Amino acid sequence: MGVCTKIAFTRYMRSGRKLGPDPQLALVDARFGRVPVRLYRPRAPSAGLRPGAIFFHGGGWLYCSIDSHEKICRYIAKESESVVVSVGYRLAPEHKYPAAYEDCLNATIHFMRNTEHYGVDPARISVCGDSAGGNLAAAVSQTLAGRSDLPKLRAQILIYPGLQALDFNLPSYQQNRGVPLLFRERAAFFALQYLNGDASHMQEVLKGSHIPPDMRMKYRKWVSPDNIPEKFKVRGYKPHKPHEFKAEVYETMKRFCEPNLCPLLAEDAVIQQLPESFILTCEFDVLRDDGLLYKKRLEDNGIQVTWYHLEDGFHGIMSLYGYRVLKFRSAKRGLDRIVKFLKGL
Repeated sequence: MGVCTKIAFTRYMRSGRKLGPDPQLALVDARFGRVPVRLYRPRAPSAGLRPGAIFFHGGGWLYCSIDSHEKICRYIAKESESVVVSVGYRLAPEHKYPAAYEDCLNATIHFMRNTEHYGVDPARISVCGDSAGGNLAAAVSQTLAGRSDLPKLRAQILIYPGLQALDFNLPSYQQNRGVPLLFRERAAFFALQYLNGDASHMQEVLKGSHIPPDMRMKYRKWVSPDNIPEKFKVRGYKPHKPHEFKAEVYETMKRFCEPNLCPLLAEDAVIQQLPESFILTCEFDVLRDDGLLYKKRLEDNGIQVTWYHLEDGFHGIMSLYGYRVLKFRSAKRGLDRIVKFLKGL
């Protein structure tokens, strides 16, 4: 089968299905401008305005949907007594970067400008996402950090986010390269499909041939195994020397270094304006170190970070919450920590 056929088949398998009514929630499908969304509003009376959480689903920018993350959003809305908005952003490769980012940004701005319609406190709005959705939440948070015409975000919640595409040989990439649900090669494949709709240079990216030496040196202060605590290297890590730089490859993916695609590369002046943050990482996840590196950057810039690490967790575990066959206690533990964080804001 061709790549497009494989993507279409996997998309169908991972799209999820809309669940039936929930007696505790009012569910409304709507559009914020051109962006489809689903609102989850608790039915129980509230003494005042509720917190709001805008959720961006994961799936490597290629897969999943509002329906695939329905159980997560329902749980967060009910347990935290928040109004949750799940965003159905456009998917790659049909819609390349920055389409998904723009949809998430526009949906967030629309919600922030119309909070009175949803009974939401404009001072208690958070962005949240898992995996690629965590990437989008971080990018949206950075973009809104300097806006004076909108309410300030109260928090960002990043669930095993992918935050950089410079180094696919960090310790977590080496240790978990073959661990489901996200293999090392697939992480690079997804990033390339989102960027260009073309993964033909995937091997060069995995070897590190896509980044000029001067640029690699520039970002080494933020993207480096040296910034990963030693305890996360004990399962086996061998320092990697990037292969020879290939300018022709770099020319096709210069935008890899844009913060809206790789939020870990944002300048300190932007990081310093970010809201309080929650970061969840999993031990058996290639993206673990992206979360650890961003945690360090935030803390180094004075941002309060609540970090929760699932020692027995793997990438994508949260999206399996609520399925009877695939039941993992750590998924609920992670969700409960997110709810606790939201209720404490």
